[in-house]
Amino acid sequence: MDEKELLQGLATNDRKSIEAIYKGSYNSVQSMILTNQGSVDDARDVFQESLIVLYEKVRQGDFELNCQIKTYLYAVCRRLWLKKLQHQKRMYVPWDESAEPVSVDIDLERHLREDADYDRMEKAIQQLGEPCKGLLEAYYLQKQNMATIASSFGYTNADNAKNQKYKCLMRLKKIFFQN
Repeated sequence: MDEKELLQGLATNDRKSIEAIYKGSYNSVQSMILTNQGSVDDARDVFQESLIVLYEKVRQGDFELNCQIKTYLYAVCRRLWLKKLQHQKRMYVPWDESAEPVSVDIDLERHLREDADYDRMEKAIQQLGEPCKGLLEAYYLQKQNMATIASSFGYTNADNAKNQKYKCLMRLKKIFFQN
């Protein structure tokens, strides 16, 4: 579905559209909140709030989206999260009436660059192939130790697995920067 269809589906409470928006947008929001003093539950709550904001805007009928849905939701979530942190006094943000308002465009540009980098990394990982892909996922995503990885992948010891992990990382780095 394209962005326009997703927005129309959101306005009519179409389950597939809402699921597609979740799948395309939630991970970056969760990552942002987890790295900024939040929890998975906080991320879910803030994302739900941002989805309601988008839903209400779309239902009004005169809403025009000038960026991707995921970019819009990320910006809304970021603002909501900063407000929540400020409210909980986890973060002190001095108020200066003479200060210029911060442009959302700068934050959106940074987010779009990061998003593009994540896409490039995902493609590089797909090109990497096995056993490197599995080894790196076991270490970085599943948080397995080298002894467990050595056993799972048939290496003679943890040092050999660690050496192979390094080689896989170098190969991934080469593929990533070639793209």
